[in-house]
Order: sequence, then C-alpha cells, then structure tokens
Amino acid sequence: MAVTTQNSAEYTNRIATPLVTADAVNDKGKLRTLTFTHDQDGVGDAGSIVRLGKLPAGKVKIIGGLSRFYCNWATGGQTMDIGWEAYTDPDGTAVAVDVDGLVDGLNVEAAAYFDMEGNTAAGKLLGGNYTFESQSGVIITAKAIAALIDSDDLAGVITYIVD
Repeated sequence: MAVTTQNSAEYTNRIATPLVTADAVNDKGKLRTLTFTHDQDGVGDAGSIVRLGKLPAGKVKIIGGLSRFYCNWATGGQTMDIGWEAYTDPDGTAVAVDVDGLVDGLNVEAAAYFDMEGNTAAGKLLGGNYTFESQSGVIITAKAIAALIDSDDLAGVITYIVD
C-alpha cells in the first residue's frame, strides 16, 4: 500500500486545461431558506402528507445537513418520509412523485429536532444533499407512515443553494 493524494471531481475540473467551470449551484451559488410550520388540523389517516413548501424553478440544491426541523407527531411508532411531488424538468420531461426520495422511514416517535441529510443510499452518495432542476419549482413533502393526531406539530427550515 502507498499514501496517495487525489483530487475531487470538482477540483479536477477547476485545474483542468481547458478549465471546466461549475455552475453556480455547485460553486458560489446563493444560500437561501424555505421555512415551514404545520399544526395538524384534525386526525389524518396513515399515509397523510404535509406539503412543506415549494422550491423555486431552475437548478436548486438542498443542503440536507443544514435543513432541520422539529417534529412532534405523537402517534407511537411514528415514522416519516420526506420527498417531493411530481414536477417537470427543464426539458419538459415529467419527474414522478417520490414520497421518500430525500428521507426514508425516519423514526420520529419521540418529539425532537431532526435534519434532512437523507438516509437513502443515493442521498448518502450525494453527501446528504439533493439537486433538483425544474421548470416551475418542486413541492417538498413529509409523509406520516402512521396516523396523525389533531395538533401534531412540524416546523423547520429547508436550506438550499440557487444560481
């Protein structure tokens, strides 16, 4: 074995000749936030959805480790999925709904603070971040696996980078 020094794909592009430039979302983009609060009104059956908010159109990267929320969904054994509603990409291709595309089966049985860093294999390979490209924005959702109770609470912030 030998000690190695290697470059990330992004740094390799930055020092390439000719230079391969990164888009603003991946290099020097603007950090923005989307805040949300939700107080459940009445009982919601298992599989109920809370729309957290809508990301803007264009290329947007969610920074999962900086996206945090407080959850007090009081049903014992409650878990949550975080994903998105169907949208259209810049080429006009429909992108299917994916209720657990960001976070799958997060245990929220105890009221606490959580992050959206992502626990899917694909999300981990992206550093806990996720990039969307859309014509008119993307609605981010939280899905309750068990029933929701009247006055269950969910509040937080999604941190993202835009061009």
